[in-house]
Amino acid sequence: MARTGEPQNHMFGEMRAALDISKGTDILDHIYSLPTADQAAAHAKIQAIERRAMDQQVPQAGLVTLMEYLDSKGLRKGICTRNFDTPVTHLLETYLPGHVGGKPNGFAPIVTREFRPPKPSPRGIWFIATNWGVVGEAEVSEMEEANQSGTKREMKLPLIMVGDSVDDIAAGYDAGAATVLLKSPGKEELEKDRRTDVVISR
Repeated sequence: MARTGEPQNHMFGEMRAALDISKGTDILDHIYSLPTADQAAAHAKIQAIERRAMDQQVPQAGLVTLMEYLDSKGLRKGICTRNFDTPVTHLLETYLPGHVGGKPNGFAPIVTREFRPPKPSPRGIWFIATNWGVVGEAEVSEMEEANQSGTKREMKLPLIMVGDSVDDIAAGYDAGAATVLLKSPGKEELEKDRRTDVVISR
């Protein structure tokens, strides 16, 4: 799992303003709590913000070099995001055309917000792990039951979740993956979070 673009944290304030919700309210939870007839309009509002941000996307420094190194080691890459598919596809096609899903070195699977439940649920990461044959559905069910009961089964998966948000770190930790936090302004508290294994700046 990977964080490929520079953080665009300004988007979340814009989304909350567009939806008229407070900072503590989860954007996707809010949309799915709306009457079904109102959800499409709410999704359209945040997609418009994501499309504008898409035009300002900048890849992470060293991204291409890192992807080439991972490929040389035969390591697989997936994406687990709360974005919708258009900005993800745009980033890959613009900056990593050799890594678009479906190509030999492509990111696959790509889990977007259409996948339910989204991060911070570990389900998207488990979906990727199952797709790769790293873990079976029975083991995922056991881990999910343990998480829901509060006993959290101590099973470590041979995966690394790289991200810059609390949703990334929480999802990775609860899934049993190693967590790597990419530093970004306003997220300093995550650098000391017990769920964060490694902190990097680029």
